[in-house]
Amino acid sequence: MSSQREAQRGAPWVLDPVHSSVQFAARHMVVATVRGGFAKFEVTVDFDEARPEGSQVEARIDAASIDTREPQRDTHLRSADFLDVEKHPWISFKSSRVEPQGDGRYRVVGDLTIRGVTRQVALETSFAGLAKDPWGNQRAGFSAEASISRKEFGLNWNVALEAGGWLVGDTVKINIEAELFKKLA
Repeated sequence: MSSQREAQRGAPWVLDPVHSSVQFAARHMVVATVRGGFAKFEVTVDFDEARPEGSQVEARIDAASIDTREPQRDTHLRSADFLDVEKHPWISFKSSRVEPQGDGRYRVVGDLTIRGVTRQVALETSFAGLAKDPWGNQRAGFSAEASISRKEFGLNWNVALEAGGWLVGDTVKINIEAELFKKLA
């Protein structure tokens, strides 16, 4: 059945990693936001242009590729206090459904696994459209956002601040920019 669907749609969609990113943001000491991203990730997209709600997404992120532009913080984030990359080298997402929201917006619902803990997450996704590049390939662009509680994934390390609050906020905002392409010829 899957190969029949592929034959109907033509060439598969492939992630263009040079024009894509996986980023996050979390509060630091209540007063600031720290941003970072992951340098290495793989995404497989079965994008159905005619029926986007029939699309599927799978992603794997190399947890050790975390980068917040501060080497000591990155080392701490890789440690057992946070991502524990020695035991859990991958962060993964697998969609279970795509819900149309109107006007090129979709809710991509699926299982996010961080540090061996899996929770259902909804990515609020916008479809930027299709374009043909100068080399004859079809391009598609997507933006996705979600907010998660890091504690729900076992990322509990923290320090209480003398003035109140915590060193690291619980909410982590995720932002994904994805450009896909497929060869038309």
